[in-house]
Amino acid sequence: MSAPVIDKQRQSTGGGSSHKPSLVHRMAEHGIDRTLLLLVPGLLFVIVLFVYPFLYGLNLSLHPNKGGMFGAYKAFFTDPEMRGWESLWITLKLSLPAALINVAASIPLAYMMRGNFRGKRLLTTILVVPITLGTVLTAEGLLNFFGPRGWFNRFLGLFDLGPVQLVQNYWGVLWSLIISGFPFAFLLILSYMSGIDPSLEAAAKTLGADWKQRFRRIIMPLLAPGLATTFCLTFVLAFSVFPSAILVGDPSGSTRVVAYVAYNAWGQMFDYPLASASAIVMGVVEMIVIAMVLMLRSTMYKGATGGKG
Repeated sequence: MSAPVIDKQRQSTGGGSSHKPSLVHRMAEHGIDRTLLLLVPGLLFVIVLFVYPFLYGLNLSLHPNKGGMFGAYKAFFTDPEMRGWESLWITLKLSLPAALINVAASIPLAYMMRGNFRGKRLLTTILVVPITLGTVLTAEGLLNFFGPRGWFNRFLGLFDLGPVQLVQNYWGVLWSLIISGFPFAFLLILSYMSGIDPSLEAAAKTLGADWKQRFRRIIMPLLAPGLATTFCLTFVLAFSVFPSAILVGDPSGSTRVVAYVAYNAWGQMFDYPLASASAIVMGVVEMIVIAMVLMLRSTMYKGATGGKG
């Protein structure tokens, strides 16, 4: 059979090399198929509620009433009434310790609760109850307990001690951030901790490693990605503190956080570009801290995360 006849037969049967796959098959080879349409609602949600407001606020911050394109940012850092640098430092002094304390306190609890034992559900429920309280109810409880006439100072009065000022200052806001942020940190770390294969510890135990060595050489390296993620989430939650700074803090002094500065610019000064600039500065500082934490995580452990959180 001649070559032209063979070529015609291949073309007629679709087996020739000149057959071109359909567009659907070519897109599927690159991982693009109809299932990607499921991303459209989520993508629209992100654009409408996150991307557009951010771009709108960024554009607004670059069109101040005076001072040129970056006049609002200059006013935030140099205007004595704004106290921008001071507010950033105060916000970091509140958010960083709160995030560290919540993560550090969650590790031993999650380590002890990763197994099954009687009363685990009840204990877990008690630990996550603060999620349901809300900022206002938490602040009310702190005022009633640590206030000048609260139970704590009354107890100290029995021994002719005090009163101790633990609210309407830095400590009141810090306590509020710890109470409201701890349940999130605990649940996340418990999820990561529960996902670590127990056989790894069992193998190390058979080789003579005690619980300290197992925790330091097995648990912590596998838990490092989860700790970094948990820290970032709790830090962002604490960095955006606003109600606590007013209810149990001193917003004009020791707890003048960036969110309060932005609120003053928006609600009292009616300077919307300045308020937007304050919010953008908050976002930039948060991104810097998160980037540093993620870089530190990559130096600690480069494998897959041990947890399932």
